[in-house]
Amino acid sequence: MRTLLLVPVCFLFILLLIPFLLVCFLLRLRTPLFVVARGALWILFKIVGIRMDVSGKEWVDKKKKYVFMCNHLSFMDGPLVFQVIPHVVRVIMKKPVSRIPIIGPAMRFAGFVSVDRKGINTGKKSIERATELMKIRNYSFLIFPEGTRSLDGKMGPFRRGGFFLAINSGVSILPISMTGSFDLMPKGSFWIRRGVVRVKFHPAISLNGIIVESMDGLMSKTRAVIQEGVDILESSMNRDDLSLNTECRREGTDHEV
Repeated sequence: MRTLLLVPVCFLFILLLIPFLLVCFLLRLRTPLFVVARGALWILFKIVGIRMDVSGKEWVDKKKKYVFMCNHLSFMDGPLVFQVIPHVVRVIMKKPVSRIPIIGPAMRFAGFVSVDRKGINTGKKSIERATELMKIRNYSFLIFPEGTRSLDGKMGPFRRGGFFLAINSGVSILPISMTGSFDLMPKGSFWIRRGVVRVKFHPAISLNGIIVESMDGLMSKTRAVIQEGVDILESSMNRDDLSLNTECRREGTDHEV
């Protein structure tokens, strides 16, 4: 029921967004897009029944740029993490997302970078474009280093693209651990379920002295930090939150609050 309710809400939001986007395009304003996007996501999460529990925001220096890296559990991860990062952040997104009418052009205008995973060199070109934006416009980027959503809720192997981005742009990696989103919308599901998502920010990992040849060690360190955070979040999840997420996963349908 909640997922179905999102359809007219999203349609109305897009209609209202068109004149706002035209003004932003004409005046070359990008920051207002992020303000509106965060507000819209907050409303959508309330409708669906998603509650966020966030810790560690004090590790994020708003005056610095980062490559944020988070484990990837669900189709909802991008909007969820984007909403809670206390920083204006761009995302390297899949090509089909950039083709969504109105939303896609707005994301590209805001500085999001698309990647076509079917192409041989498109991943490299996307990283080069993101690196350029970080150097010229001081953008920060959100990366899901696994490259795809988990099938079983466990963290998969990391890919190298995001680490090339961090090393080539010379900025720190800020790891993020997340739990709970797998129960909201696992891979292959079209229904968004209510539940609790917990997010933990970690101290940034400096890249001083890190070169491409030492990337494997950097990848292992980043993965270990994120996994440790996941373990802490899972072990500290209170009984009510665990019960709600387990119930949603078992029934596999929308729930009423």
